[in-house]
Amino acid sequence: MKIIIADCLFHVLIILTLFISRLPLSFSTTEEIQVILTRLDSKRSCPSVQESAAKAVLGRLLPTHFHSFDFKIVSKDVCGGQGCFLIENYHGSSQNGPEIIIKGTTAVEIASGFHWYIKYFCGAHVSWDKTGGVQLASVPKPGLLPIVKDGGVLVQRPVPWNYYQNVVTSSYSYIWWDWERWEKEIDWMALQGINLPLAFTGQEAIWQKVFMGFNITMEDLNDFFGGPAFLAWARMGNLHGWGGPLSENWLNQQLVLQKKILSRMLELGMTPVLPSFSGNVPAALKTIFPTANITRLGDWNTVDGDPRWCCTYLLNPSDPLFVEIGEAFIRMQIKEYGDVTDIYNCDTFNENSPPTNDPTYISSLGAAVFKAMSNGDKDAVWLMQGWLFYSESTFWKPPQMKALLHSVPVGKMIVLDLFADVKPIWATSSQFYGTPYVWCLLHNFGGNIEMYGTLDAISSGPVDARISKNSTMVGVGMCMEGIEQNPVVYELMSETAFREEKVQVLEWLKTYTHRRYGKSIQQIEEAWAILYHTVYNCTDGIADHNTDFIVKFPDWDPSTNSVSQPSNRNNTHTYSLKTGTSRFSFLDSSSDLPQAHLWYSTHEVVNALKLFLEAGNDLAGSLTYRYDLVDLTRQVLSKLANKVYLDAVKAFRRKDVKALNFHGQKFIQLIKDIDVLVASDDNFLLGTWLESAKMLAKNPSEMRQYEWNARTQVTMWFDTTATNQSQLHDYANKFWSGLLEGYYLPRASSYFNHLLKSLEKNESFNIVEWRKQWISFSNKWQQGVELYPAKAKGDFLAIAKALFEKYFS
Repeated sequence: MKIIIADCLFHVLIILTLFISRLPLSFSTTEEIQVILTRLDSKRSCPSVQESAAKAVLGRLLPTHFHSFDFKIVSKDVCGGQGCFLIENYHGSSQNGPEIIIKGTTAVEIASGFHWYIKYFCGAHVSWDKTGGVQLASVPKPGLLPIVKDGGVLVQRPVPWNYYQNVVTSSYSYIWWDWERWEKEIDWMALQGINLPLAFTGQEAIWQKVFMGFNITMEDLNDFFGGPAFLAWARMGNLHGWGGPLSENWLNQQLVLQKKILSRMLELGMTPVLPSFSGNVPAALKTIFPTANITRLGDWNTVDGDPRWCCTYLLNPSDPLFVEIGEAFIRMQIKEYGDVTDIYNCDTFNENSPPTNDPTYISSLGAAVFKAMSNGDKDAVWLMQGWLFYSESTFWKPPQMKALLHSVPVGKMIVLDLFADVKPIWATSSQFYGTPYVWCLLHNFGGNIEMYGTLDAISSGPVDARISKNSTMVGVGMCMEGIEQNPVVYELMSETAFREEKVQVLEWLKTYTHRRYGKSIQQIEEAWAILYHTVYNCTDGIADHNTDFIVKFPDWDPSTNSVSQPSNRNNTHTYSLKTGTSRFSFLDSSSDLPQAHLWYSTHEVVNALKLFLEAGNDLAGSLTYRYDLVDLTRQVLSKLANKVYLDAVKAFRRKDVKALNFHGQKFIQLIKDIDVLVASDDNFLLGTWLESAKMLAKNPSEMRQYEWNARTQVTMWFDTTATNQSQLHDYANKFWSGLLEGYYLPRASSYFNHLLKSLEKNESFNIVEWRKQWISFSNKWQQGVELYPAKAKGDFLAIAKALFEKYFS
């Protein structure tokens, strides 16, 4: 057997795969990281459990081929000491038995190898269901699978970790999921090679147990926890009570769900990242421990500082109680879940700079945060988002950065370079001053629906970082705020976990489109070449939050050039940017008119849409084509609506009633038309979001609360007054059928009606009156219970063709 394996490896190591031009033979990690990896390997499920888990993934994705593959866990020694997968022909005699054997160092590597095989040998495609799902028709029938030539394929990880999730993804994307949906997501993670996922579900139940041990009552916690759709920000200490309280049903339900999630992650050989204590505490703790160093934080995006949800409390890490609570939380997780990980996330200083910039003090704070973890788990490793070093760069100068990064033992901290796709910190901080880091793609904010990407940066960025002098890069990661959008971006990013060299993106896109639609079509290839150079080639350095006027309607008086904008401190919601770099800014520096983010030629993208439509007869039955065509048509019409809106504003300024009415009505019609368009695809429906929220409810009261949470998050988001919209309104905007005609259309219609009346009566535009009317409408809509369709209707191709003819013929 050893001779056979050695012979296979000899052939494997000299064969180049079609998509990796040079296979890495080794990866130099620090001794400390290697110790962590070895210890984490010892925690993994046994080989038989992992092999069964990988086989179950195959059974759920491609049940017809369950017996066509054999899976086997192998030692890292087979792979040069690194994580890897091997794809080989199965040499056996049984008829109807395995044809391909896939070996991997964990079940994740096996699943990744299986995915690699069906992608690059069978032309298959896997994406989220809500972005078109899978294309498996190209996989040959059992018994006819393509053979692997020249002894097989070996693919090693150039870096050990592939991280997944943002701390707010749980609220923008996962919050209403049941186990069935979670199971699909974990399968997707395994297929993409993700081995370091965040696991934040159900932590409120753990906090309930911990805080009650410090004499905090459930009534106190009702004021502390946020509602289901706002848990991420309550966890970070941005708000409290908003959308709550949480019922015992919710707490118990989510804890059970978390245990299922962790169990499956462990079966697949993943290392979950659990939460830790950041210092965010209930207000009642200050009364119970009056001498504790507890500070009330400032306002975070409320309209008027309402104490019902404003201004949370932070326990200073220097206080002994901090370590006591932090240790209790880690130990309670271990008690509930078992010893499942050594890696814990903590972001104490995110949007909360220390009270002094003294490096010695900062170092002591960092040491205290780590002590709370390590007292609970002696092998704890602190995983920290590195966003603060960009967002608060005026505070975090080199001495302060070094003080925090070096406040823990070497190898006990890993930094997420969260925005490396646009603003990499590793390059300006001497590799985080020697601290291991993960190169991350942020990409999406608020779960917005917007075709956008930086494909060249994804192809080159991780490679440039890894081969740079004195590199401390130990992983790649995807940290989007919301998932289920732009599948091309996430497929390419996932592959960087297994690629040593840069991808030739245009060539890769040709294979991507063939896999995604199941066939090669010239017009599609030409269209994607255009999209690559336009929509997916943003190089302006602006974080793309969708500010298209339909979904992010400007709150301003065109006659005074006064735009209502969020405060500078928190103008990016979870990730506050430096003053002057706000991606929420509507006013272009060269104009006093609102400007939505636009980084490409709209004319070229209209041509791409024309090419897409020409391929319609060949792809009309493809769900992946349906999603992409609907999304591209929506994108083109939305950018057109931006121009129409500006035409209306210019007409108002000229006091041209007729032109204002014409352009205002055209804007309204575009909203209606986009609603009809997206209603033809199940993946763009408000009703799906609302129904999933209500499905988790155990009684009518919870149903009303969950629906209010779901409606509020995607509209006003936070609190209002009678005349002031939420500072975060439309942050989580969505191009969903139902939301367009039921919410965005009434808003635009009432605004243009107020503009028209002011011209007709020769009066000043009364923006306060419009705000009163609109906010009143929004409050009622958020509290509403009217039903919205959860199933698609209409012929997507006919609708897209008709709209193209209507607007671009």
